[in-house]
Amino acid sequence: MSEDRTAEFYSVAEKTSRMMGVPISHDKVRPVLTAYQHVMAPAVISFRTQTGPRGADDLDCRWTMLPKDLDPYAVALSNGFATPTGHPVDQVSKEIHQAFPVGGYGFDFGVAGGFKKTWTFFPPPAPQPAARLAELPSMPRSVSDNLAFFERYGVAGIVNTVGIDYPKRTVNLYFNPSSREFFQPQGLRALLAEAGLPEPSEGLLRFCDQAFSVYTTLNWDSSEIERITFSVKTTDPLGLPLDIGPGIEKLVKNPPYTAGEQYVYGVSVTPRGEFHKIQSYYQWHARVESMLTAVDAG
Repeated sequence: MSEDRTAEFYSVAEKTSRMMGVPISHDKVRPVLTAYQHVMAPAVISFRTQTGPRGADDLDCRWTMLPKDLDPYAVALSNGFATPTGHPVDQVSKEIHQAFPVGGYGFDFGVAGGFKKTWTFFPPPAPQPAARLAELPSMPRSVSDNLAFFERYGVAGIVNTVGIDYPKRTVNLYFNPSSREFFQPQGLRALLAEAGLPEPSEGLLRFCDQAFSVYTTLNWDSSEIERITFSVKTTDPLGLPLDIGPGIEKLVKNPPYTAGEQYVYGVSVTPRGEFHKIQSYYQWHARVESMLTAVDAG
């Protein structure tokens, strides 16, 4: 049955990639599906596209809500579609799993680029402090360098998810601020200015009226925050107060699968401007609602 599921998914991924104008790599995708086919049934699965230079040449697939006894990076290493590089990024997930409680996992792969990212979810309602993560030997120094920043904006103690991008060598820290003031215009302007990022657009200010989550992207080469992303859960992404890119519109209007009614839409603020991303759900479970409070379209 799992082989039937993965064969069906591959067919859908092929159709979706063709629609999005991205060539699918059989050699990159098939090994991933074979390695994780035994956890496909309970997984929440989405297709993701984004504007801007970071993702325009690929279509990503995200599998989340994986069981907490499955370490997706260990699976990737043992199956040969991830390779240790000697960089600290190789060790971060292992150190997190040894030091913190784990509620579940996830991973991303591109139809063109193959395996890319992993996600570690801390069990709700038990977010972890950024200061403890900063103590891990392989964590980027930029985490500790920004602890005061996290404190000032009230999120230092509420990291609920850590994402690791292996090719780009970055770490994402996810927060769900409890106060709506965090997403108000005055707070957003102050937050982005202190992070050295551009002034938010009017569209972003209106978008953040609905935001539920924020994450920072950090790396090993600089203390600066690489980007900050805000996310919204929506049943009508085309109705958001934003200039929706053609690729995102295509994935919303014409998916070759029965998409879930819920989407997660993210806006990333970077030194080069604002970029958009969306998750369209291929396989949905009712329990995904709890996941949506932990990880967004990052």
